[in-house]
Amino acid sequence: MESLNGKNVLVVGATGGIGSALAKLLSGSGAQLFLVGRNAEKLAQVAILCGVPMERTFAMDISQSQAVNELKVKYFEQLNSIDILVNAAGIGIIKSMDTLTEEEFMRSLNCNLYAPFLLVKAFLPAMKELKKGLIINIPGVLGKVPMAGAAAYSASKYGLVGMMQSIREEIKRTDIRITNLFLGGVDSPFWDTIDLKVQREKMVQSEEAAKAIWFLCQQPSSGVVSEMVLQPFNHQAI
Repeated sequence: MESLNGKNVLVVGATGGIGSALAKLLSGSGAQLFLVGRNAEKLAQVAILCGVPMERTFAMDISQSQAVNELKVKYFEQLNSIDILVNAAGIGIIKSMDTLTEEEFMRSLNCNLYAPFLLVKAFLPAMKELKKGLIINIPGVLGKVPMAGAAAYSASKYGLVGMMQSIREEIKRTDIRITNLFLGGVDSPFWDTIDLKVQREKMVQSEEAAKAIWFLCQQPSSGVVSEMVLQPFNHQAI
């Protein structure tokens, strides 16, 4: 396993249940963190908890290209390289096709597919200069196995998987690695706004999901974990 000590890590979605737990694990392992989240107040709380200076935080909507450009400038003002990019941001809209609106469909694509495109577009060139780096996305199990009511969500996550597989082909002569983590049900604030009866007590805990990402951040330089699936053992979809 590779040491995280001194590694420059960009965590997007650091204010979520998984992202905040991950930030704490990474900071405890000696990584140099730059944290991004939508909610400025929550972001400041996570930064304080992890000992990250406020200069290495940025509150933003990652589906806005201008904001991502500003993030890139601010990031490289604070850190001179990027070793790991973790995108733990995203939204879930679970609705039947007859109630799903055009706005909700496009919002799903913007947050779960267009935003990761903007992030990779902004930070991949720096990795290509050094011919090394690691990009971790979280398509979720619904990016492999769709379910009723997940037309918008699955469309965005299947698109994310396809996009990253294509990018992997572009960079296969470098040491830049791409990992997709397919998470099943995770008990996180993700479910707070979803009108669906679920047994959250039987889900994977946010802290355990964060440990999986933390583990993936330490994968050995001689290999790559292209995919990992983590889901509740009593509700396996794959």
